[in-house]
Amino acid sequence: MLAKSSVSSRCELRNALANSGVGEETVPEREVRMPAKRTVGRREFLAKTAAASLGLSTAAAALAACAGESRVPSGFGLARPDSPVTLPIYDDNPPIADGLEPERDATLRIYNWEEYLWARVAEDFAQKYGARVEIVNFDNMDEALPRLRSGDEFDVFFHRTDVVGRLAASKLLQPLNHSYVPNLSRNVWPVYLNPFYDQGARYGVPYTVYTTGIAWRVDRVKDDIAALNNPYEIFWDPSYQGKVHLLDDYREVISMALLKQGITDVNTSDPDTLRKVSRDLATLAGNVGALDIDAYSDLPQGESWIHQAYSGDVIAAQYYFPEGEDPSVMRYWFPPDGTGVVANDCIGVPRKARHPVLAHLFINYLLDNTVAARNFGWNGYQPPQIQLEPSLLVAEGYVPPLIKNTITRRQAFNSGFMPMELSPRTDSLWHSTWKAFKTDVAVA
Repeated sequence: MLAKSSVSSRCELRNALANSGVGEETVPEREVRMPAKRTVGRREFLAKTAAASLGLSTAAAALAACAGESRVPSGFGLARPDSPVTLPIYDDNPPIADGLEPERDATLRIYNWEEYLWARVAEDFAQKYGARVEIVNFDNMDEALPRLRSGDEFDVFFHRTDVVGRLAASKLLQPLNHSYVPNLSRNVWPVYLNPFYDQGARYGVPYTVYTTGIAWRVDRVKDDIAALNNPYEIFWDPSYQGKVHLLDDYREVISMALLKQGITDVNTSDPDTLRKVSRDLATLAGNVGALDIDAYSDLPQGESWIHQAYSGDVIAAQYYFPEGEDPSVMRYWFPPDGTGVVANDCIGVPRKARHPVLAHLFINYLLDNTVAARNFGWNGYQPPQIQLEPSLLVAEGYVPPLIKNTITRRQAFNSGFMPMELSPRTDSLWHSTWKAFKTDVAVA
């Protein structure tokens, strides 16, 4: 995003770029953990040329764009695939009217996870509308939701599906006016026109789809993690003490511990089950070097050797290896039968947005096939665009063959386990389990 930069690209990638005729154009600098500058490499090159390499023609492009104590919506149940929910539209929080002009001389404020949106994509949009853009980052929903409640005025908010119900009930998001977002019905997987967690996509549109698994470096890890009877047990292996990193996310870590024990209900409300998980996590704490969302940089820099990771960050990691190092050492495990954690993230417009028309247009812009492909070529997170066929992602060089299992297919949502909204009581139990584990990690 605006706040970071990746490390120098490999020589051979720059050579490939030069041979392509694109040249060594300098890109806007982003800060990194390592103080390195670089010229355009494969990540930017793929982002620039995404539309062409995926067969998206110019004509096609022209057609397109709380913490755990929070209250769950009253008057409707928790959304589940077999019990979908239509979130209410309140009289005092209506969608914006049709046919409005975008706000002038605006600064579009975007609230998002770190390294999750290519700054150039946002800047190109801002230039088109004579606006400016500001990207503010958070690490997780527990950090993001209190700030949203505090009254801070953001125009666009990236969020998870398991919080959309409480966001709607708390009137922290405004309902969308789909007349400004035609690319939703034009370009996106049809399931997201009417998702179970928000029937009619009233409060958000899909941004990315991904799985959660295990990433590691074969040059540092002696075990073939994918061949283990229970790969999740690798996190507990004392051979890798301090080089194991987990996601800084209570839903992800507890879900991993559940799956390790063969429990597939990643939305469990059973206190005994969560106590059992808590005891198991207590034995893991001393092995954990960090809780973060930086697998894309931790692994290339050697800060971690084994990392609980989102599939998109594993794809992105190839661009963060230091000059001269081989990114083909990266591997990713997700259950081959699809029985792991799978999810999608969404984009919505906060109720207090100062520029709601511009925000709607920005959402539509991100759902444009060409823009979505460019953004994917930069951040590694797969958008659920109909035209971005998984079979092309390896063939066109977006996803290295050795980690092709990072590609998320539609059927993954049939076999996988999706974190969904929890009741206040259950969410409190999950947060108590998480708090105890984080304390153990801090003192280990």
